[in-house]
Amino acid sequence: MKKYILSGVFGLTLLFPSLTKAQNELKVSPSGRILMDGGIFDSKNDKFVDGVAVPDIRLGAKASYEKFKAKFDIGYSYGKLSLKDVFLERELSSSSLIRVGYFVHEFGLQSSTSSSMKITMEEPASNEAFFNSRLLGAMYIHDKDDFYAAASVHVESEAMKKSSDEMGEQGYGAMTRLVYRPLRNNGAIFHLGISGAYESPRYNADEKLNHKSFVLGANFPTRIAKVKALEASITDAKRLYKFSPEVLAAYGPVALESQYYYLTVNRDNDFKNYKASGAYGILRGLVKGGNYKYSNSSSGIATPGAGSLEAVLAYNYTDMSDKKAQIFGGRLNDVAVSFNYYINKYMIWRFRYSYTHVTNRADIENQTLNSFQTRFQIIF
Repeated sequence: MKKYILSGVFGLTLLFPSLTKAQNELKVSPSGRILMDGGIFDSKNDKFVDGVAVPDIRLGAKASYEKFKAKFDIGYSYGKLSLKDVFLERELSSSSLIRVGYFVHEFGLQSSTSSSMKITMEEPASNEAFFNSRLLGAMYIHDKDDFYAAASVHVESEAMKKSSDEMGEQGYGAMTRLVYRPLRNNGAIFHLGISGAYESPRYNADEKLNHKSFVLGANFPTRIAKVKALEASITDAKRLYKFSPEVLAAYGPVALESQYYYLTVNRDNDFKNYKASGAYGILRGLVKGGNYKYSNSSSGIATPGAGSLEAVLAYNYTDMSDKKAQIFGGRLNDVAVSFNYYINKYMIWRFRYSYTHVTNRADIENQTLNSFQTRFQIIF
């Protein structure tokens, strides 16, 4: 009998190595997400067609070993595979770490949440226009008491798709996010932050514009129909600077989030420098679910608990037209009302109505969109 018991334990150890002390130090867990959207649109632009979509499917893994952590994600949407987060990080102390790889670097409050966790369902247009998506680089994070700081160096995102000889050269940059957070109590939250960034010109398939230009823009706030709302092509570019102050406050089940963006591009050949700006304000409240809580690791409001129901009112203004520079990327106003029901730890249902109006875009007539959208998402 003893022989069979020992044999059974050995078999379990082979099947489940995490049961052993040696392997218990290495923890690996799967991660993934599925977003399922449906929408009805009202616009004179016939590109907005009612429909359903699965805009994001991801599968990956997270691992940790002693002071190291790693993450790897592969995404699939609209028939295309793409790399998402691919990084390794090391804990330097109980309050600091360094991360290296391909990931979202921190610039402003919106960068603290993933694309699927935006409380407005889709991120504010200002953030899409002025923020960078994933970049290849390194980031240092300090997270202790009332202060939070992130500092990054990176190359342009195209470096994950093309070799350096194909690109001709690689654009590079640096950014930082600094947050002072004197109130982080349950139901009593307040923080102020400031972010800044520098970037050299980016890759362009047109040789005349390659690493001499920036193309900035944002889509209308839906992933069912991909229609460009704003777009500014800045030629003869030398360097880009941007900064973004942020504020976050919550009292009980009510919270306010806001961020302002200012961007300028210095230009060559006597062209006027390009300037653009934007801002959003979000008022959110928990109809059910108690008070808002703070997340120290992301320096933002923590995801409400299972069973919570949240109502959100948001306004965004983005101005990408600069008369002096003779670049007319458009001006956007967007008002949105959203509801989020946090079904359980892994599932969220969202509903969003938004009114979006775009004017002053070169060679494009003024456009208006009324949209009703819903999303069911699974994240683990």
